[in-house]
Amino acid sequence: MSNFIKNANWRYATKKFDTTKKVSNEDLETLKEAIRLSASSYGLQPYKVILVENPEIRAQLQPAAWGQSQIVDASHLLVFANITDFGDKQIDTYINNVATTRGLPTDALQGYSDFMKSKISTLPLENRNIWTAKQTYIALSNLLNAAAELNIDVTPMEGFEPAKFNEILGLDALGLNASLVATIGYRHSEDDTQNYVKVRKSNEELFINL
Repeated sequence: MSNFIKNANWRYATKKFDTTKKVSNEDLETLKEAIRLSASSYGLQPYKVILVENPEIRAQLQPAAWGQSQIVDASHLLVFANITDFGDKQIDTYINNVATTRGLPTDALQGYSDFMKSKISTLPLENRNIWTAKQTYIALSNLLNAAAELNIDVTPMEGFEPAKFNEILGLDALGLNASLVATIGYRHSEDDTQNYVKVRKSNEELFINL
């Protein structure tokens, strides 16, 4: 746990990446696994993660991300995209996966399936899309923590235009919506932000004991 706190103090939202340094394939696979193992509501993982390595596509995305340099300078760009109109079909797919993975008949999971559908599929479309978008933030947190363990920098970004990202990446046709962006790589020595003292609320300000 002492390493976790140390890593949390070490990480920051990197403003300038070193373009000469790339995350290794081995470390990238570790980060992908950390995202894959992330917690999610009901275990449904109602999102996809798009790994954008093509420099031409990243150059197209940069103007839609307020021109931020991290989009093109970081080693890798990840776009967390929530599934839109999530419902019965996706829940059935999940139930089949559970049955296969755990060696269970799907009939044994019918009650759980019906329960999830009653709580999710009945929600208005806008509410379901908000819910799936929120799930991407949980996955992002796993990425942040795993990357810090590897001394890999991550910049989580909400400063972008989802509609334009959707258009450039063809996400609408896939039933997806760009919810979050994360750039990963290694901080540049000239990024003064890394030397700033971390500012957070005190325990007294943040926590309420009842």
